[in-house]
Parts: sequence; C-alpha cells; structure tokens
Amino acid sequence: MRAFLAGVVTVLLGCALLGNQPAQADAPPNGRPATPPASGNFLPTPVQQWIDSHITPPPLTAAGDRQTALWRATLSPPTGDPAFDVWPANLAALHPGQIVESRDVTATAAQRMTTPIRRAMLLKFRSTSATGTPSFGTATLLIPAAQWNGPGARPVEVNALPINALGSHCTPGYQLSHGLLDRPNTDLAWFVPAIWSALSLGHAVLLPDHEGPLMAYAEPNVAAHMMLDSIRAVRNFMPAEFGASRYVATGYSGGAIASYAAAMLQREYAPDLTNVLVGAATGGLASDYWDIAHRFNGGIASGILLAVSLALAREHPEMLQYTNHLGQWVATSSVRDVCGDADGPLGVVGIPMDGMTNVSNSIDTPMAANLYRQMDLSNRTSGVPLYVYHGSWDPWIPIQDVQRMYGQQCGRGVPAIFRVVPGEHLTSYATSSAGLGDWVNQRLKGIPAPSECPARR
Repeated sequence: MRAFLAGVVTVLLGCALLGNQPAQADAPPNGRPATPPASGNFLPTPVQQWIDSHITPPPLTAAGDRQTALWRATLSPPTGDPAFDVWPANLAALHPGQIVESRDVTATAAQRMTTPIRRAMLLKFRSTSATGTPSFGTATLLIPAAQWNGPGARPVEVNALPINALGSHCTPGYQLSHGLLDRPNTDLAWFVPAIWSALSLGHAVLLPDHEGPLMAYAEPNVAAHMMLDSIRAVRNFMPAEFGASRYVATGYSGGAIASYAAAMLQREYAPDLTNVLVGAATGGLASDYWDIAHRFNGGIASGILLAVSLALAREHPEMLQYTNHLGQWVATSSVRDVCGDADGPLGVVGIPMDGMTNVSNSIDTPMAANLYRQMDLSNRTSGVPLYVYHGSWDPWIPIQDVQRMYGQQCGRGVPAIFRVVPGEHLTSYATSSAGLGDWVNQRLKGIPAPSECPARR
C-alpha cells in the first residue's frame, strides 16, 4: 500500500508540473464506438474509491459527452505538420493503400544516412483502423544511390522500427521529414545502422509509421494494416520501379508486433500481396498479451503496460470508462506525447493497473478478456515464411510464448526458423544481425525459404 500511495503522489506531482497541454491532432470522424455495459463482480476497491473521492476529474474542453471529450483529450497533440495531423475527408472513397499525398523528404532524410540515397519520399495513404473503419497511414520510402545487382527488380525491406511511443512526432516519418534538432527521438538512433546496411546492398527501405494516426502503440491489427497498406502504397506510387519487387517485413520488440501481425493478417487483409511479401522476421516478440499484462502489472515494467493501455484506448475507447480520476489526469497530461525513452521510466514506481482504474482486477475483467481476444492472432496462419528470434536471457518477454507461436505456425505448414540468440532484450537485437541478415537477403533474391520445423507426424 505504501508503495502504491508513493506512486500516486509521484504521478500527481508530475501532472501538476505538466500544466495545460495543446489541443490534440485532428480526431477521426464518427467519434467513438458504442460502449457495452460493465459486467461481472469487479467492484472498486477502497483505495480506488478513495482516489475518486479525493481527486477531482481533469477539466475537459473538447465538445461532446464526457467520454468522447476524454478520449479526444488522450490523443497525441498535433505535430504541426498536416501530413500527420489532418484526416483526409474522402477516405471512405479510397482503396487501402491508395495514395493521398506524397512529399520529397530527401534533404532531411539524407542527414541521418551514412549510405548515399537517391531519393526519400514521405507517403500518405488510405488504411484501416483496428475496428475496420477507414483510416490513413504514413510511411517513408528510402531509395539508395547504390545499384541493385541481384535478380529481378530492386527489392524492398519493410522495416518496422520499434517506435514504442505515444507522440506522433516520435515516428520515423516525422523524424526523417524534419531537421535533426526538431523534437528528436533518440530511441530510433539505435536501429538506423540496419537501414544503412540494407541501403548499401541496393535494397530500398520502407519505414511505416505502424502505430497509425492515433499512435496506438502495440495494437497488432492497426500495425498489420499499416505495414501491408504501406507496401500497396509504394506499388501504387512507383509501379514501374517497385511493382514487381519482392518485399520482406522485419521488426524487433515493438516493431516485431508489426512484422508478425503483417504476416498473420496478410491472407485475409491483403491477398493481393501474395508472392509480393515473401517473408517476415520478428524478434523479441510479445505474442501473448494476457501473459504480458500479468507479468508487467505492478512491476518494474509497469510503465510500459500503462503506456500501452493508454495507446490501445485510442483505438478501443471503451477502455476509458474504467479509468479513475487519477488515470484520467495521467492520460490527458504530457504523457500522451512521450517517445519510447520515457514510457519505461514511468514504471519505476511500480504502479499497478488498478491504480488507474475504477474496477478491481482490471486486467481480468470481461472487457480486458475481450481485448485480449481481439488482439490475439494465434488462430491465424502466416501468409509468408517466418524467421523468429529471441534473446536467451530476455527478462521482459517470455521465450515460451514465442516458442508456442513458432510451434503453432510450423504445425500449419508455414516454413519457419527459430533462433535463440545471446543476450537480454536489448543486446539480443545486435547479436541476431548475422543470421537475420542472411535470411532476409535470401528472401529478397527469390531463394526459396528453408524450414527447420519438426517433421509433422
């Protein structure tokens, strides 16, 4: 109890210091979906009752009922760049992957490259939300100056960088289309060398902003749609150069969710990309959200769980009815605009989810169970060969979950490889590079994918 109250005080002081925040970016049309009533025995605890009786709810200025106003107040603030802030009016009339607008960003993107690039384009395209409504996405296409000397058209690596952020300015799209000192996201610097390596081989690199326009960190359906529609967008934008290209999706940690989800949803969401997307690599993957929620809750990784919960509420606004006044203050504070290097430290005080909600056992409620089901892709079969890798000493993401996913996909006939690499969650990204790079290069050259799955009986 003492640790919990210390956490409450810490967050409240932070909220008081944050002050008023700018208005959020344009919200999507149609507001929020209908919210089902709560069910089950999940009455608030005495501590939760104390919070709501002693802390007043935050003032909300957005139009509409309080729940809608709360939802709008939790969205990422505008970046000031219409490419990321403005929802096109005619999305419903467009096809997924259809180009809305494009912008040459070669000058700013080249500042972050050690390998010369011929061109960099920011693409804005039609996509789909987690619930199936029209949405939009952004992605950056990097075309190297180096020639492609392999077979076929110049291939494309679709690199899902681990954005792990709540603010729209944290995305690769914003970072590469603005100056080095314009609200930099230092997290992305760790993963830029992989881009340089791909460009030096003559591969084009596609960097989707896979959290979507609402910055729904870790929402796998959104991530899959953004990844797959970004490929469609490139093929629509430059059909002569990339219409016949092979594409491989890669991602680590938060980016692994996107590459994995793209593979799992390719058959149903983008059957037109069969034999276009030829492989997916995923490392440090969180594949079982129920397990992750229960492992992270109230521990040293609780900040990640709280950040992800806020992000998911942007695509699933029904979650917000279960936030208490403290949770509402945090969700509408500057926390909603942080990059990945900040959401981890937020968990140092070990605040459990129940500290931010008005129901007890919040991660086991019927609503939580419904969210787990919506984001569980284990019943899908990958549309492409898989390369799965995981750190041998990863204290955050359980290797057993990924091993189970690998076994399921093998059992369904998917060509797959599983590698345990040295290191914990951060260093295992570096130790995986050799085997991962070879596998990606072979897929992009059109070499049939090997499989190390156990023989089926």
